[in-house]
Amino acid sequence: MSPIRSPQVGPRSGLRRDMNPAQEGLGALIAFIAEGFSMGTELDLFHFDGDRPNFEACGQQNGFKFWCASKLMECLGYTTMGPILKAVNNAIAACATLGIPINDNFQEMNHPEHGRDWKLSRFACYMTVMNGDARNAKVAQAQAYFITMAEAFRQYVQEADGVERVLIRGEMVDREKALSGTASAHGVENYAFFQNAGYRGMYNMDLAQIRVKKAVPAGRSPLDFMGKTELAANLFRITQTDEKIRNESIRGQKPLERTAEQVGKKVRDTMISLSGTKPESLPRAPDLREVQKGIKRSAREYQKLGSPTKSAKE
Repeated sequence: MSPIRSPQVGPRSGLRRDMNPAQEGLGALIAFIAEGFSMGTELDLFHFDGDRPNFEACGQQNGFKFWCASKLMECLGYTTMGPILKAVNNAIAACATLGIPINDNFQEMNHPEHGRDWKLSRFACYMTVMNGDARNAKVAQAQAYFITMAEAFRQYVQEADGVERVLIRGEMVDREKALSGTASAHGVENYAFFQNAGYRGMYNMDLAQIRVKKAVPAGRSPLDFMGKTELAANLFRITQTDEKIRNESIRGQKPLERTAEQVGKKVRDTMISLSGTKPESLPRAPDLREVQKGIKRSAREYQKLGSPTKSAKE
């Protein structure tokens, strides 16, 4: 193999200093891929060289092959469990949204040194790593390793972005229900008009026009064709509308519609001020249902990899 090096993120890396964290993270991983699997020598476990210690050797077998979250913490170069536990929680939330069995992939346990710990299936490791911070060179390295195992780096951006989209979309379902309940309790009789007012404020167009602009199929929500930035903005709009209604005790169909539109416009103005991009100008994202199918397909592939072989069973 060629000499091993770590991807550099900093003044000499060629990454622009005005990049946001997501762009920096993607840049770090792209730089890592471009350098031909150039990985750090320090605890270098995410590789496919069978002659050296690797991540596979860190797994344990007890009914199914698993890795402890505390071991994953060490592999990723962390010194505390905080970042790993946060990533595990996000991974569990994503699996719950996708209908992927939690107990088959995540089993809580106690570690004598670290306290709360988890037994993670191979797929759970994948989901945990994908919810990690790719600005960390070792996390970027691990993400590359798992994506290579699943689909040979195919569509990295869609994979990482898709996991976040699934998480945000799942939370939006809950927040929409909460807003619907609040609006109803405060006098909204026609929720469709109220909902449309929020979209009109944010997009400067009605929901029907948004559907046409994004080529949303009949019977589907425009939210299923939004990228994570747009989804996050809409999640913020929904939560802030709920907060404003309850905090100011706004009542009545028309006043509530005005409130929804005002909050939507505030979010719109903020987005334009920060990024210069209007919400309606954000690109249409791949169908979230297809993204979910892809993640579920990865789950099945990882499950096959973690299953005992026929000879091992015998």
